[in-house]
Amino acid sequence: MIDTLGVLETAALLRELTAGLIGVTDFDEALGQLVRIARDAVPEVESCGFTALRAGEPAGVAASDPGRAELDDLRYGPDTPALAAIRRREMISATDLDRESRWPVWTERARALGVHGVISAPVDVDEQVIGAINLYAGGAAGLTTRHQLTAMLLAEHAGLLLAAVRDRQRQAAQADQLDSALLEEGVVGQAVGVIMTQRGCPAPEALAVLRSAASSLDIPLREVAERLVRTVSRPRDN
Repeated sequence: MIDTLGVLETAALLRELTAGLIGVTDFDEALGQLVRIARDAVPEVESCGFTALRAGEPAGVAASDPGRAELDDLRYGPDTPALAAIRRREMISATDLDRESRWPVWTERARALGVHGVISAPVDVDEQVIGAINLYAGGAAGLTTRHQLTAMLLAEHAGLLLAAVRDRQRQAAQADQLDSALLEEGVVGQAVGVIMTQRGCPAPEALAVLRSAASSLDIPLREVAERLVRTVSRPRDN
């Protein structure tokens, strides 16, 4: 018999995850998308969380169910399945928390929140950020070996997508820094001021107009700015 979470279902999950994260530039937003998609797409999983570390220190969490967010948060205690997965660089599974003794404090909290089983899979994002994706089941017949395989594939795919998000975030930050430098630069800043006055628009929009003109004319941005400033500075005939 074909497993109910077979190849097609897993492929659909990964496609949905890719579609959900492909254009995201904010890392926290990406984590939120990730846990919601995983929760909705994986059968028997009631909630999903993500534990992130940056440079070895807790760097935030994401939870599909805010009421269970503390289970992913290392500030509530470091002895958790997520941290075990991160430290050992392998998937951690506990299908019956009633019989679990590895994380007594965490397990007590999890059971109080209606969690019966957990799978935590390590996620490598980049040289600074690592984490674990955590799948939680509430029923007694919750997590099986098919969920472990799904968690492994999900973690690997999520790592690639989150790395791309981090890269886009860095590029956006660099672009913002470049824009700030350009706006402070003499002739470009003057040209931006002219466009802002003419169009009644904010500086970023004015800079975008200037860039668009430079691209259309196929000439450097500074030259376009110089032409504009010369044009508005030229004395008019009476």
